[in-house]
Amino acid sequence: MSTAGVTLESPPGFVVREEAHKAAYENGYRISLGVQDAWIGYRSTTARGDIWIARVAGQGSWLLSITHAGVVSELDMPAIDGVSGPGYAIYAFASLEQLYQALERVYKLGVSLPDAPLETFKKATAHLPRTTEAERLTVQRVGQSLFRDALLEYWNGRCPLTGITDTALLRASHIVPWAECETDELRLDVHNGLLLSALWDAAFDCGLITFANDGTALRSPNLSDTAAEALHLNIVSQLAPLTHLHRQNLAHHRTKHGF
Repeated sequence: MSTAGVTLESPPGFVVREEAHKAAYENGYRISLGVQDAWIGYRSTTARGDIWIARVAGQGSWLLSITHAGVVSELDMPAIDGVSGPGYAIYAFASLEQLYQALERVYKLGVSLPDAPLETFKKATAHLPRTTEAERLTVQRVGQSLFRDALLEYWNGRCPLTGITDTALLRASHIVPWAECETDELRLDVHNGLLLSALWDAAFDCGLITFANDGTALRSPNLSDTAAEALHLNIVSQLAPLTHLHRQNLAHHRTKHGF
């Protein structure tokens, strides 16, 4: 949509405030930050960054401004120019439905960005000893549980290859294994993980399959035809969506396993 020469409704009227509040509240942003000129701000207790909502006067179009640079970098939508707002980038939507869809995505990114599970992990393990192997394993289990929760949120509780949504059959697959990560940041980074069904996870973990930068599954010559058939390699869809951080970690996986 065109935003050239737009005028924002300032201050926002009652209807705009009510619709903005409902959209924010239903998508996890439940702390009001008040009004700045035309913009109505909200914050979440669980997602990183604030959001600001405005409406174009006379058009009914909605604008969303985002204050978290990490969320902005991961959003697959074009930002607009020519409008001033409180965040790093502003996005325009022709309808409330589109705004809701964008807010859902923004919230999930805000929750699952690398520093979100990492900060939770730090708080949860701050007072846990790490002297013995058993104690270190306890800390690792806490981190892996948080990592799994973050991946379930990021991938919408669904294996992107098979479509399986049965959580008992889904595995939180590290791309760079936990033990090989040099930092907790990488261990808890959702871009270092894939949510795969159990068979795909096993094949990926031991390097019988990996993925190209465009998400295409790559088969090791050591993978049997029987296993390839069970994985439905001839019909499986591409792994998507992948960020540049996913691709960076997958390059490590391909190199490690000789692809």
